[in-house]
Amino acid sequence: MSKTNPGNFFEDFHVGQVIEHATPRTVTEGDRAAYGSLYPTRFAVPSSAAFAASVGLELHPVEELIGFHIAFGKTVPDVSLNAIANLGYAECRFHRPVVPGDTLSTRSEVIGLKQNSNGKSGVVYVRSTATNQRGEVAIDWARWVMVHKRVSTGSTTEGTAAPETVIPELATAVDAKNLIVPEGLDFSSYDFTAAGEPHRLADYEVGEKIDHVDGVTLTTSEHQQATRLWQNTAKVHFNVEARPDGRNLVYGGHIISLARALSFNGLANAQLIAAINAGAHTSPAFAGDTVYAWSEVLDRVDTDAPGVGALRLRLVATKGRDESMTLRGEDGKYAPGVLLDLDYWALIPA
Repeated sequence: MSKTNPGNFFEDFHVGQVIEHATPRTVTEGDRAAYGSLYPTRFAVPSSAAFAASVGLELHPVEELIGFHIAFGKTVPDVSLNAIANLGYAECRFHRPVVPGDTLSTRSEVIGLKQNSNGKSGVVYVRSTATNQRGEVAIDWARWVMVHKRVSTGSTTEGTAAPETVIPELATAVDAKNLIVPEGLDFSSYDFTAAGEPHRLADYEVGEKIDHVDGVTLTTSEHQQATRLWQNTAKVHFNVEARPDGRNLVYGGHIISLARALSFNGLANAQLIAAINAGAHTSPAFAGDTVYAWSEVLDRVDTDAPGVGALRLRLVATKGRDESMTLRGEDGKYAPGVLLDLDYWALIPA
């Protein structure tokens, strides 16, 4: 019996299957520093312990996406080691800030399956939950990923029976009333000078688009460092033999973090991510591509926390700058160059 793990293929999954993922991971200040070395992030709350304390967060949280990437990485050996591509996200909520010293563990439940028409791959839907060392939920989310079917030597899986198609019903957005504001958060004495921009909730109009202007060119060393940092072992990110074109696919989370960091220019006060409503990696990204970003304001609401509002934003990453900020063409398909379409809620001074 082999002691090595080849990873799960599409036919290894069944609806209702629960997977306890290995290797809990403790978050450290090193993660904060490494994140800042990879992404041009400048948001004041995760950057400054003093600023975080001034808005009621005595324990200094790391960027929400650090927790997300770590928790996501736990799922890769069991869910997407044999992935073709991660396709999308939904119903992601950040239940509490992640701080250095927290240890995150993740479990997943398979909630849907759909074999592709070519008979060689399929889409697996999972709902994952990350908890800390006290058993408290830190993050939960749904995602779907395209996974290879198993291919034996000298044969293919074409023509094998497909499982019953089950596509889960997922909310198009996290309802604003279900957003979780961190305990103690208070923006009533918010320091706009220290944060870097004067804009608050009322300064943003629904339908407004913001060109974040700056771009970052992807490099092999940085995107592979990121996937190793988050213990994401998907073959397509490291092994050129894993794809027919012989190229390493850039981890989708790397694009999310780059776009979020770039959004500081115009959204510096969108300090904390409260939820990710939906997300799609619409095109592959590779080393040498230059990533830009723009945002669209989808909604704005007040919360019960003092001085705290919430913006619903569409964050779009593109290969090359698109000053027209076009998401889709007349045919309804994503415009050329769009890499990421991410719909999320962020907490901002009201």
